[in-house]
Amino acid sequence: MIISRKWLSQYMDVSDLSIEELADKITNSGSEVEGIEKMSQGTNLVIGKVLECVDHPDSDHLHVCKVDLGEKIEQIVCGAPNVAAGQKVIVARVGAKLPGGEIKAGVIRGQESNGMICSLLELGVDAHMLSEESKNGIEVLDEDAPVGNCDPLGYLGLDDEILDIGLTPNRNDCMAAWSMALEAGAVLHKEVKIPYADGAASVGTETKLHVSSETEKCPLFLGKVINHVTIKESPKWMKELLMASGMKSINNVVDISNIVMLETGQPLHFYDIHAIPAQEITVKDGIEEVYTALDGIEYQLTKDDIVITTEGKPIGIAGVMGGDDSKIEDTTTGIIIEAAVFNHVSIRNTARRLNLNTDASVRYQKGIEPMATFKAMDRAVQLLCEYADASGLEETKQYGSNNYTPVEFDVNLASINKLLGTDFGEEEVMQVLCDLHLQPVKNGEDIHVVIPSYRTDLSIEEDIAEELIRILGYDRLPSTLPELPATLGALNKRQALRRKFRGMLADLGYNEAVTYSLVGQKEIDDAVMGQEHVYELASPMSEDHKYVRNSILPSLLECIAYNQARSIKDIALYEMSNVYGVGEVEERLCVVASGALHKNRWQKYSVDVDFYTIKGLLEAIMASIGYDAKRIIFKENKTDMKNFHPYRSAEVYLGKELLGILGQIHPAVAKRYGINETVAMEINMEILLKNKPAKVKFTEISKYPSVTRDYALVVQEDVKVADIISSIKKNGKLEKENIIQNVEVFDVYMGEHVEAGYKSIALTVTFQSFNKTLKDTEINEIHEKIMASLKKDVNAELRA
Repeated sequence: MIISRKWLSQYMDVSDLSIEELADKITNSGSEVEGIEKMSQGTNLVIGKVLECVDHPDSDHLHVCKVDLGEKIEQIVCGAPNVAAGQKVIVARVGAKLPGGEIKAGVIRGQESNGMICSLLELGVDAHMLSEESKNGIEVLDEDAPVGNCDPLGYLGLDDEILDIGLTPNRNDCMAAWSMALEAGAVLHKEVKIPYADGAASVGTETKLHVSSETEKCPLFLGKVINHVTIKESPKWMKELLMASGMKSINNVVDISNIVMLETGQPLHFYDIHAIPAQEITVKDGIEEVYTALDGIEYQLTKDDIVITTEGKPIGIAGVMGGDDSKIEDTTTGIIIEAAVFNHVSIRNTARRLNLNTDASVRYQKGIEPMATFKAMDRAVQLLCEYADASGLEETKQYGSNNYTPVEFDVNLASINKLLGTDFGEEEVMQVLCDLHLQPVKNGEDIHVVIPSYRTDLSIEEDIAEELIRILGYDRLPSTLPELPATLGALNKRQALRRKFRGMLADLGYNEAVTYSLVGQKEIDDAVMGQEHVYELASPMSEDHKYVRNSILPSLLECIAYNQARSIKDIALYEMSNVYGVGEVEERLCVVASGALHKNRWQKYSVDVDFYTIKGLLEAIMASIGYDAKRIIFKENKTDMKNFHPYRSAEVYLGKELLGILGQIHPAVAKRYGINETVAMEINMEILLKNKPAKVKFTEISKYPSVTRDYALVVQEDVKVADIISSIKKNGKLEKENIIQNVEVFDVYMGEHVEAGYKSIALTVTFQSFNKTLKDTEINEIHEKIMASLKKDVNAELRA
């Protein structure tokens, strides 16, 4: 919020405070003053008149001027191209201090110079507030400028000081100068006089103007016809306040619309009455066409934009910018005033899409007080009558309502003191509530307050407590030491699981990635085990960050693509993060890898990642937390064959619950992301957290020798190796001890000497006891059981 000392001075007396003191008091109340800026700077200045201007004898661009300063005439050398005799100018005398330094007497190419004729840029005036003429030369004053006046900046209205106030999100009311003045008055304990113009818009003859809305995005619309106005220059005070707010003065009518917006926070729009001959205004959405706005640029309207129309044709982009075909010109003789309420989300979406963050759209986005529409209409009519000779007023037409009901409730001082830990007295509390215009009235032990319409942030007793403490001062809070119970720090189950996974994956060479939780439609479509209904942001930063993600894998695939595009081929990443669906939150672990798992360039040795890499990784990390191979079940992938290779992927179950999916990324997906062959897995950590793992036990190595036997089994082509291994392992009992310690596949063969439709599986079975040395007879006994079981379970035969 930008407000100046002059603007505040219109409503209260602040002459007893410096701008720094004013800033400190406002900051201490909770609205931080982020900067203080002077509209112009310079000491020892005077208005002078150029009596004589001749070319410098030793320069092709300098001029030697005789300047009347009132009490004396000085010679000044000036390099401005527009300096001429007879002009009244701003002169910085010798000793003057300007933003560029101190002015000293000197000799310039042999000519004495005692001072400087100034441009406004040299006096620190913001360049964007100046015309090209003012930027390129000295400032030439009006003929009536008094020679010898020692306050030329005051004469020009450039002696103002500006406060840049950073507002908290709940204080959007202070976007209006009136509300900011009331806030400052409460902080400074000063009487504030706001120039309300209640009822000024209530006058007028019968009108044929018709206003309406065909969209729920516009619940309230006011329109008023003023048949006669005079376009002329704005009064000096109005131009000064606009300049202090960073706006250029255009003409009195346009300036009034801007002043009223700055005062009340309610954007207005004035239409040339001749641009709306039917005197019919309708607010609509659903219009899709190209429209030329006030800035002369064409914008593409979409069906979601709110549009002001007449006779079905657009005349303005609601809440953002008016149209070029209905703007106020120098030839305008009558106007139609618009004051309306528009949906703030729709205005934000339109402004962002069109890249039009106008003063009006910013105020609509932040929210406008309920009664501002009526206050603005009244104030605009008052100012138009006073400064634009407005006549021929017709009655104000209204569509809809703001549905405003004043908020009032009781607060208890004892409860507030208990909440804050303070000892505020009733008298000082009542004074603060009066300063805040809350109309406090004693009601027994309570105080009844009525909330002004502009304070939409006050609705409960705790809000009043906050107002009291910020006005009376946070230094009134007593100093106390916190009482904290002594507790033993420990990780909960979720934190321990995260730490375990992070440590193990880091040890194995995987790097942790942190990616955005906000994603676009593509990532939602590519989700793994994604929730059906996802959260969509009402006001996203962009289309690429429109949704809260429901899967991590698409984000990590983008990381793979980013790295491979920069010639990093060997990549191993993981991420633990929450994914969201409507009413659901799951924490997941996602791992991706591409390129070489191990590489030794000297020995020309390399092992690339594949399905078994990611499968082995999962088995290892699961075993580390107490879920052994018996509890982890791998099944054929039928859940997601869009993202994963249908023959090189698997579903992973913990018991009967789907834990996740792992395997090679589908070649079509890899091509779409622009990545090489990649393996990945995404698992639901919530499944692990709600199941109970076994305790991880460490056992000593057996001191007895092991025995290995190789088996070459012929089975049908569709028999799974996992079924063979399972059949072997269930026959390892010897005297209540399982002596089969490992089963490893070392060859799969199909071809010559093996019947068509069959395959040969070669395995090594390791036998070992922890209690004794095994005998051949004992191993043979187990061997016979294994062969009988294999014959029964998978119809396996030993290969001849």
